[in-house]
Amino acid sequence: MTTEITPDLVLKAYAYGVFPMAKSRDDSDVFWVQPKLRGVLPLDEFHLPRSLRKRLRQGTFTVTIDQVFDGVMAGCAETSATRADTWINDRIMQLFSALHRAGVAHSIEVWKDGALAGGLYGLAMGAAFFGESMFSRETDASKVALTHLVGILKQGGFTLLDTQFITDHLARFGTIEISQQDYLTQLSEALTQKAHFEGPLSQRDLEAVLLSQRSTQIS
Repeated sequence: MTTEITPDLVLKAYAYGVFPMAKSRDDSDVFWVQPKLRGVLPLDEFHLPRSLRKRLRQGTFTVTIDQVFDGVMAGCAETSATRADTWINDRIMQLFSALHRAGVAHSIEVWKDGALAGGLYGLAMGAAFFGESMFSRETDASKVALTHLVGILKQGGFTLLDTQFITDHLARFGTIEISQQDYLTQLSEALTQKAHFEGPLSQRDLEAVLLSQRSTQIS
C-alpha cells in the first residue's frame, strides 16, 4: 500500500534530509530524493557580484515576501525557452501551498512595474531553509530574489541554506557540494535552533547584512 504524502509527512522527510520531486510537470506521482552530495550555500560565504549590487541599487525591482506564494510556485513550475519541463507537479504545488498556509513555506516575490518578474520559494524549519525553486521573467529577477533570501536568512539567524543540488548559476554565488553525512550533521544542528523569516530588508540593511563578516564581492 502506498503511503499518502501529506504536509506533515513532508516536514518529517525534510528533517531526515529527504525531499519530494516529480518526474515532470504533468506526472501525477511524487517520489522521494536524498542526494549523496548535497548543495548548500554557506551564508557567510555568499558572493555578491558587483553587477548585481549595482542592479539592486538601481531600484529596478520591488521585493516582497509571502504575498503571492501560489503565483511564485506557478512561475517556478512554468516552462520557458531554457526550461522545457519542471519537477513541480500539481501535487507538490498543493502540498507546499498547504505548508505556506501553515506558516512554514515562504516565498520571495520580485516585481517590476507592478508585474511579477521572478521569485523563489522554500521551506523554513528551525534555523534551516530549504530552497526549492526560483524563476525569472526579467533579467536578474531570480538573482535579486536569492540575494534578498540570503539577507533575510542572515538577519533572522538561519545557519543552513539547502539548495538541494548545485548548478553553475548557484555556484557563482558560493554554493558548494558536501557529503550526505556532513549535510545531515549541519541539518541536525540547525533544526535544534530557532530563526525568524521576516522581511523584506531595505537596500541599506540588505547591503549591511550581506557585506558583514565573511561576505565578499566579486567581479
